[in-house]
Order: sequence, then C-alpha cells, then structure tokens
Amino acid sequence: MDSPQVYRKIIHLDMDAFYASVDQRDFPEYRGKAIAVGGSPDGRGVVATASYEARKYGVKSAMSSRMALQLCPQLIFTSPRFDVYRQVSYQIREIFHRYTDLIEPLSLDEAYLDVTVDKLGIGSAIDIAKAIKAAIKDELDLTVSAGVSVNKFVAKIASDMDKPDGLTFIGPSKIVKFMESLPVEKFFGVGKVTAKKMRELGLFTGLDLKKQREDDLVRWFGKTGHFFYRIVRGMDERAVVPNRSTKSVGIEDTFDVDIASLEELNMILLRLCKQLWTRIGKKEISGRTITVKLKYADFVQLTRSLTIDTSFDSEEKIYATAQGLLGKITLANKVRLLGVSLSNFVDEVDFPKEGVQLTLFENHP
Repeated sequence: MDSPQVYRKIIHLDMDAFYASVDQRDFPEYRGKAIAVGGSPDGRGVVATASYEARKYGVKSAMSSRMALQLCPQLIFTSPRFDVYRQVSYQIREIFHRYTDLIEPLSLDEAYLDVTVDKLGIGSAIDIAKAIKAAIKDELDLTVSAGVSVNKFVAKIASDMDKPDGLTFIGPSKIVKFMESLPVEKFFGVGKVTAKKMRELGLFTGLDLKKQREDDLVRWFGKTGHFFYRIVRGMDERAVVPNRSTKSVGIEDTFDVDIASLEELNMILLRLCKQLWTRIGKKEISGRTITVKLKYADFVQLTRSLTIDTSFDSEEKIYATAQGLLGKITLANKVRLLGVSLSNFVDEVDFPKEGVQLTLFENHP
C-alpha cells in the first residue's frame, strides 16, 4: 500500500503598498489620496512604492518620479522613512512568531512562513493566515495579502492574485492546472529579455513550457531551463529558511546633474561610505568585499571590487579602498550614478535565530 502524500503548509505574506500604507496611516491628510514614496520629480527621483489610489493611474514601483507625475498630476510625493518602516516590519515579524519560528523574510514587507506544525496547534494554514491578517489590521492598522499552498513558488504567486487584503489558497489538486495556465512572465527568472525569447519560441503559458523537453529548455535558457522544467510541474522542494543572510549592503546616489569631475565624485563617495558605515553598524555585520558601482550618462554600468583576508572594520578603511577602486575606472563619459557596497560577510546579527527542524505533515493546508 502506497504511503499517503505529505505536504508542507506554506504561507507567503506580502504587505499591501507597504511604505505608502504606513505613511497614509500615520498622516491622515494622505488617506484616500494618490501618494508615491520616493524621490522628487524635479530631479531623477524614482518611485519606491505607490498607494493604490496612485496605481489606478499606472504609477508603479521603479518608475521615474517625473513620469509618475505625468500619469497622475495630483500625485503627492513623500520622502522615505526607512527607520519607521523597519520598526513596523519588526512588529509584523513579532506577529508571525506567534504562530511559527520558520520565517524567511524576503524584505521589510514580505516573508514566507512554514506552518506545517504551528505553535498554537491550529492545524489549518488558511486559519493561521486569517489570524495573522486580522492581527496586522487590528494592531497596526495595515493590510496584508496572503497566499497559501504546499510550496513557496505557488504560495508567492497566490498572494498576488487578490490584492489588496486578499487571501488565496491553491491546494495540491489544483496546482497542475494552475501552473499550466500561468503566463510565462509570472515564472521566476523570466524578465523582459527571457519573456521576449519565450514568445519568439511560441511559449506563452506554463502549458507551453510543460510540452518542452528538459534538454531543450536548458539549451534555450541555460541552467534556468532545469528550474522551468520542474516548477511548471509544481515541483518546488525549497524549504523555508529562517534568517536568510544578507548578501550585501549598499548605498548609491543618482545625481540631478551628470558629473565629470573625479574630485567631485570622490567627495560624493566619502559621503556614501559614511552612510554605508552607519548602516552596517546598525546591522552589526562585517564584510570582506567592497564594490564600487558607477553608471555613465549613457547608462553603461561598471563595477570594481576588492576582497581582503580580514574585514573592513572602519569607515576610513572602507573609503580608502573604495577611493582606490574608483580611481581605477576611466571616466569615459559623465557619470549619473555612484554606489558603494559591502558583501562577503564574516558575521551577522539579524532577527532572532531559531534552530527549528522542518517537519512534514500529512494534512493539506
């Protein structure tokens, strides 16, 4: 007799227009208004998050602030308050911890939860998602959308299906049909370039991908082809990993006016290194690799990196190294962006580390 199939219970939670929603909560004059958190439209500002009132006009994240204002002339711009957003994120994480310690944060406003075995013995991932949504609304006056399924990929897609304030469950019996109907643009690793190539190959949906042989997908898309072959069949064994380590911490600045002077760039680099040192101090991390990023006026981008045996343990050491890396770059054009980042960490203190073993459970979410 075959053993019954076991399933994980995974919830993906994604705060709704997080930065903008926090600003609307804290400032009554913004409620019901089209607002965008980000840089000024007078320069080269970029929208970090837009409220749902602004999204109706086509305003979205990563759009230039100037274009956003053209789409929505009544748009109100607010400056990011990252210290506030970070504090709210901790409050949200505390709510998650009431139900499980298997939490994998992806950013300040989204995370995976494995509730296969939950702390309160509720048993139902759907009921847990409802309880979390209610707690965030009651205690923080914010809304979150949730996706519930048996693996991370499907749960993440599900959380985006009924925004804002949605809850979507895709059970084991529905996954195959769901994956077959999914547009290829929804798959991980499919950006504009890959999507264009897929369309040229006649691949528009998951079903189109599913009809292809694995070796053909690898030939067309490299190693990602293996992923496409498995994920379109609902095969995603990735576990929820608590305390995902930060891969890098960086600071960058896009200038209002393109810069041609190395001296001026060095002054800006000094400021960026000071900000980087402050940020890594707050995270209590130490890294061995410094990277300087430069983008020319024609959008050509260059990076230069240096790795040392120990770690960068002072602001002066970071700046001296970054300045040396910048000096190795030939200024072939005026510069529109300069950045510096630290990676290859040797120590990290993040959200509380919990050594909880993943357990599979027979019941469905």
